[in-house]
Amino acid sequence: QVLLVESGGGLVQAGDSLKLSCAASGRTASIYAMGWFRQAPGKEREFVASIDRSGYNLDHEESVKDRFTISRDNAKNALYLEMNNLKPEDTARYYCAAHKSGARNYYYSRVNSYEYWGQGTQVTVSS
Repeated sequence: QVLLVESGGGLVQAGDSLKLSCAASGRTASIYAMGWFRQAPGKEREFVASIDRSGYNLDHEESVKDRFTISRDNAKNALYLEMNNLKPEDTARYYCAAHKSGARNYYYSRVNSYEYWGQGTQVTVSS
């Protein structure tokens, strides 16, 4: 299996920047794509960004594409989300997810395309 552990969340002010990290362990060679999702209380878990194994095929949700950047370091088994100009509406618990190589679902903006999930890290943005 793959274990994912997020870190880097916290309480920040609007306009601040924050970098989230996700450490992967276990059968990391089986990971093809990775993603970040977020979920606010009472809301559905929503797509934030995804990245494939090469690190060059990226996708960002429209509301964050000019402010957030996803990246990964396969040698370190790490995934990152650089968040700039944070807004109160970015407040949510952020989850790291991993998609297995060869898995049937490969639309990386969808929750059901990921087999492994971390427990999340909270990001709170005050106005």
